[in-house]
Amino acid sequence: MEIRGREIPVWVQAAATIGVFTALLWVIEIVDAAMDHRLDQYGVQPRSDEGLLGILLAPLLHGGWDHLSANSGPLLVLGFLTLAAGLLRGLAAAAVIWVVGGVGVWLVAGSNTNHIGASGLVFGFLVYVVVRGVVNRRFWEIALGAVVLFIYGGILWGVLPGQPGVSWQGHLFGAIGGAIAAVVVSHRRDEVLRGLVPGRD
Repeated sequence: MEIRGREIPVWVQAAATIGVFTALLWVIEIVDAAMDHRLDQYGVQPRSDEGLLGILLAPLLHGGWDHLSANSGPLLVLGFLTLAAGLLRGLAAAAVIWVVGGVGVWLVAGSNTNHIGASGLVFGFLVYVVVRGVVNRRFWEIALGAVVLFIYGGILWGVLPGQPGVSWQGHLFGAIGGAIAAVVVSHRRDEVLRGLVPGRD
């Protein structure tokens, strides 16, 4: 990306993108609070036709300021690390995590429940950053993944059932989406495909 002939560093693009997205979540929560939290009904509602819309909307909605605050810090850090290695590749990874997380919750979570929040993205970004280096066979990415796992690895216990009112299914399928994304959008996969398909760029 260029502005007035100057190339914008990828890390700046990554920071701006995840910063704007996180700010958007706060704006949405302000609107939701003003509407007496009526937007929260548009989360993922498993195996219902109405709940399908939640696959797209659920990560944008939160059950109050504490919920949003808890997600915002990890989302900024892990989202930045996901995007900083390549903006388009990172956005593709985010899309995979978003869809896999939402569809997984819709398929297997308990009936008559409603799932909202960006924590599925947080778990997906975490697993993506950790697995990405192994898939790509790049030392610096492996080292970064190890550091991230050391700092944030404790939250992975959230993929297990336990705390009432917490969507462990959203965490679990977000994490699965991160692992899938690490393979689907990896540099290594591109290198293999170039070897199999002559003339592929």
